[in-house]
Amino acid sequence: MPESSSAPATGSSALRTLAHPLRSRLLAELRVHGEATATELAAALATNTGATSYHLRRLAEVGLVEDTGTGTGRRRVWRASPGAGDPVADDSGPPLDEDDQAAAQWLALDYAEHFHGRVAAWVHDRDGWPAPWPALCGLEDHQVQVTGEQLAALRAELLEVLARYRRLGQGNPQARRVVVYTCALPVDPPRR
Repeated sequence: MPESSSAPATGSSALRTLAHPLRSRLLAELRVHGEATATELAAALATNTGATSYHLRRLAEVGLVEDTGTGTGRRRVWRASPGAGDPVADDSGPPLDEDDQAAAQWLALDYAEHFHGRVAAWVHDRDGWPAPWPALCGLEDHQVQVTGEQLAALRAELLEVLARYRRLGQGNPQARRVVVYTCALPVDPPRR
Protein backbone atom coordinates (compact mmCIF):
# COMPACT_ATOMS: atom_id res chain seq x y z
CA MET A 1 0.00 0.00 0.00
CA PRO A 2 1.44 3.42 -0.93
CA GLU A 3 2.58 5.57 1.96
CA SER A 4 1.53 9.15 1.53
CA SER A 5 0.43 12.12 3.52
CA SER A 6 -2.92 13.74 2.79
CA ALA A 7 -1.60 17.13 3.83
CA PRO A 8 0.81 19.08 1.65
CA ALA A 9 4.37 19.31 2.88
CA THR A 10 4.53 22.76 4.38
CA GLY A 11 5.19 24.36 7.70
CA SER A 12 7.22 23.57 10.74
CA SER A 13 7.07 19.76 10.65
CA ALA A 14 8.25 19.57 7.03
CA LEU A 15 11.00 22.11 7.69
CA ARG A 16 12.33 20.32 10.72
CA THR A 17 12.07 16.91 9.05
CA LEU A 18 13.88 18.07 5.93
CA ALA A 19 16.64 19.90 7.83
CA HIS A 20 18.83 16.81 7.89
CA PRO A 21 21.68 16.18 5.42
CA LEU A 22 20.57 12.72 4.28
CA ARG A 23 16.89 13.63 4.08
CA SER A 24 17.55 16.69 1.94
CA ARG A 25 19.78 14.61 -0.38
CA LEU A 26 17.17 11.85 -0.63
CA LEU A 27 14.51 14.33 -1.67
CA ALA A 28 16.87 16.01 -4.15
CA GLU A 29 17.83 12.61 -5.63
CA LEU A 30 14.17 11.64 -6.09
CA ARG A 31 13.27 15.01 -7.61
CA VAL A 32 16.15 14.94 -10.09
CA HIS A 33 16.44 11.23 -10.92
CA GLY A 34 12.90 10.01 -10.31
CA GLU A 35 11.53 6.94 -8.57
CA ALA A 36 13.95 4.66 -6.71
CA THR A 37 14.18 2.05 -4.00
CA ALA A 38 15.97 2.62 -0.70
CA THR A 39 18.75 0.33 -1.95
CA GLU A 40 19.20 2.36 -5.15
CA LEU A 41 19.18 5.61 -3.19
CA ALA A 42 21.70 4.25 -0.67
CA ALA A 43 24.05 3.32 -3.53
CA ALA A 44 23.64 6.71 -5.22
CA LEU A 45 24.30 8.59 -1.97
CA ALA A 46 27.01 6.27 -0.58
CA THR A 47 25.10 5.39 2.56
CA ASN A 48 23.41 2.27 3.92
CA THR A 49 19.95 0.95 3.12
CA GLY A 50 18.76 0.91 6.74
CA ALA A 51 19.42 4.63 7.22
CA THR A 52 17.93 5.41 3.82
CA SER A 53 14.73 3.47 4.60
CA TYR A 54 14.37 5.16 7.98
CA HIS A 55 14.76 8.67 6.56
CA LEU A 56 12.43 7.96 3.63
CA ARG A 57 9.72 7.01 6.13
CA ARG A 58 10.31 10.26 8.05
CA LEU A 59 9.98 12.23 4.78
CA ALA A 60 6.78 10.35 3.95
CA GLU A 61 5.27 11.22 7.35
CA VAL A 62 5.27 14.92 6.39
CA GLY A 63 4.25 14.35 2.76
CA LEU A 64 7.55 15.11 1.02
CA VAL A 65 7.94 11.63 -0.49
CA GLU A 66 5.57 8.75 -1.08
CA ASP A 67 5.63 5.03 -1.74
CA THR A 68 4.49 4.47 -5.34
CA GLY A 69 2.89 1.13 -4.48
CA THR A 70 4.71 -0.49 -7.42
CA GLY A 71 7.29 -2.38 -5.37
CA THR A 72 7.06 -6.05 -4.49
CA GLY A 73 7.48 -7.54 -1.03
CA ARG A 74 9.78 -5.38 1.09
CA ARG A 75 11.09 -3.62 -2.02
CA ARG A 76 9.34 -0.23 -1.89
CA VAL A 77 9.66 2.25 -4.72
CA TRP A 78 9.70 5.89 -3.60
CA ARG A 79 9.10 9.18 -5.40
CA ALA A 80 9.03 12.84 -4.48
CA SER A 81 5.43 13.80 -3.75
CA PRO A 82 4.06 15.70 -6.73
CA GLY A 83 1.91 18.03 -4.62
CA ALA A 84 4.48 18.76 -1.96
CA GLY A 85 5.09 22.45 -1.54
CA ASP A 86 8.37 24.09 -0.66
CA PRO A 87 8.43 24.22 3.15
CA VAL A 88 10.98 27.05 3.02
CA ALA A 89 8.96 29.25 0.66
CA ASP A 90 5.59 28.61 2.33
CA ASP A 91 4.42 31.72 4.15
CA SER A 92 0.75 30.82 4.48
CA GLY A 93 1.03 29.69 8.10
CA PRO A 94 2.14 31.42 11.26
CA PRO A 95 5.55 33.13 11.31
CA LEU A 96 8.49 30.78 11.76
CA ASP A 97 9.92 30.49 15.24
CA GLU A 98 13.68 30.65 15.86
CA ASP A 99 14.19 26.89 15.37
CA ASP A 100 12.19 26.89 12.13
CA GLN A 101 14.14 29.90 10.86
CA ALA A 102 17.40 28.07 11.59
CA ALA A 103 16.09 24.97 9.78
CA ALA A 104 15.00 27.09 6.79
CA GLN A 105 18.39 28.77 6.60
CA TRP A 106 20.19 25.42 6.82
CA LEU A 107 17.97 24.05 4.02
CA ALA A 108 18.62 27.04 1.76
CA LEU A 109 22.38 26.73 2.25
CA ASP A 110 22.24 22.96 1.75
CA TYR A 111 20.29 23.49 -1.47
CA ALA A 112 22.93 25.96 -2.67
CA GLU A 113 25.62 23.36 -1.92
CA HIS A 114 23.63 20.74 -3.86
CA PHE A 115 23.32 23.15 -6.79
CA HIS A 116 27.06 23.84 -6.68
CA GLY A 117 27.78 20.12 -6.86
CA ARG A 118 25.50 19.67 -9.87
CA VAL A 119 27.08 22.61 -11.69
CA ALA A 120 30.62 21.41 -10.93
CA ALA A 121 29.75 17.93 -12.23
CA TRP A 122 28.39 19.45 -15.45
CA VAL A 123 31.47 21.64 -15.98
CA HIS A 124 33.66 18.58 -15.47
CA ASP A 125 31.62 16.27 -17.73
CA ARG A 126 30.32 18.61 -20.45
CA ASP A 127 33.05 17.77 -23.00
CA GLY A 128 31.83 14.16 -23.00
CA TRP A 129 28.39 15.17 -24.25
CA PRO A 130 27.53 15.33 -27.97
CA ALA A 131 26.23 18.46 -29.66
CA PRO A 132 23.98 20.34 -29.02
CA TRP A 133 24.04 19.63 -25.24
CA PRO A 134 27.26 21.49 -24.27
CA ALA A 135 26.09 24.66 -26.01
CA LEU A 136 22.61 24.55 -24.48
CA CYS A 137 23.27 23.49 -20.89
CA GLY A 138 25.07 25.39 -18.18
CA LEU A 139 24.93 28.65 -16.33
CA GLU A 140 23.59 31.94 -17.56
CA ASP A 141 22.23 34.99 -15.85
CA HIS A 142 19.69 37.54 -16.98
CA GLN A 143 19.16 40.82 -15.16
CA VAL A 144 15.66 42.30 -15.14
CA GLN A 145 14.18 45.25 -13.30
CA VAL A 146 10.85 44.38 -11.70
CA THR A 147 8.53 45.16 -8.84
CA GLY A 148 7.61 42.46 -6.34
CA GLU A 149 4.34 41.85 -8.18
CA GLN A 150 6.15 41.61 -11.54
CA LEU A 151 8.65 39.14 -10.09
CA ALA A 152 5.76 36.99 -8.85
CA ALA A 153 4.26 37.07 -12.36
CA LEU A 154 7.64 36.24 -13.94
CA ARG A 155 8.04 33.27 -11.60
CA ALA A 156 4.51 32.03 -12.41
CA GLU A 157 5.24 32.26 -16.14
CA LEU A 158 8.51 30.36 -15.79
CA LEU A 159 6.78 27.61 -13.79
CA GLU A 160 4.09 27.39 -16.49
CA VAL A 161 6.72 27.03 -19.24
CA LEU A 162 8.59 24.37 -17.25
CA ALA A 163 5.36 22.43 -16.66
CA ARG A 164 4.60 22.52 -20.39
CA TYR A 165 8.04 21.14 -21.31
CA ARG A 166 7.76 18.50 -18.59
CA ARG A 167 4.73 17.14 -20.45
CA LEU A 168 6.22 17.53 -23.96
CA GLY A 169 9.22 15.26 -23.35
CA GLN A 170 7.27 12.32 -21.96
CA GLY A 171 7.52 9.25 -24.19
CA ASN A 172 10.04 10.77 -26.62
CA PRO A 173 13.06 8.43 -26.91
CA GLN A 174 15.30 11.35 -27.96
CA ALA A 175 14.39 13.41 -24.90
CA ARG A 176 16.83 13.64 -21.99
CA ARG A 177 15.96 14.76 -18.48
CA VAL A 178 17.29 18.23 -17.72
CA VAL A 179 17.05 19.94 -14.36
CA VAL A 180 16.38 23.68 -14.58
CA TYR A 181 17.30 25.71 -11.52
CA THR A 182 15.88 29.18 -11.04
CA CYS A 183 17.26 31.61 -8.53
CA ALA A 184 16.04 35.20 -8.47
CA LEU A 185 18.45 37.23 -6.34
CA PRO A 186 18.21 40.99 -5.71
CA VAL A 187 21.12 43.09 -6.96
CA ASP A 188 20.26 46.41 -5.32
CA PRO A 189 20.17 46.82 -1.52
CA PRO A 190 16.72 46.83 0.08
CA ARG A 191 14.89 50.16 0.26
CA ARG A 192 13.48 51.03 3.66
